[in-house]
Amino acid sequence: MRNFRSLEIWQRSLYLAARIIKLTRSSKSLEFSALGNQIQKSTVSIPSNIAEGCAQTNRSFLNYLRIALGSCYELETQLILIEHYGVSKSDIEEEVDELQQLEKMIAGYMHYLKSIPS
Repeated sequence: MRNFRSLEIWQRSLYLAARIIKLTRSSKSLEFSALGNQIQKSTVSIPSNIAEGCAQTNRSFLNYLRIALGSCYELETQLILIEHYGVSKSDIEEEVDELQQLEKMIAGYMHYLKSIPS
């Protein structure tokens, strides 16, 4: 069984989630909106699926990582949408960059798990 706390993808996704939740709560137009709520759900889904998958076999863990990666893409789309809520690109640029790095890291870890013989 893996220790999810030792995985860099989990650590970085947790840190990113905290930053994005803070961002949505600090924006009056997002704080109680449906999009703000969905952004929070997507961002929490990423480290949650990584953690849950750690208790599984490599094959099952890959499915949890696919879900986490899908949540990354969903979150990236939602961060693009928040410009319509008065949040500027420059306000989320760092978070989007970090999210894109995380997407690459999760994909790389998935590739690594696929290379391990069952």
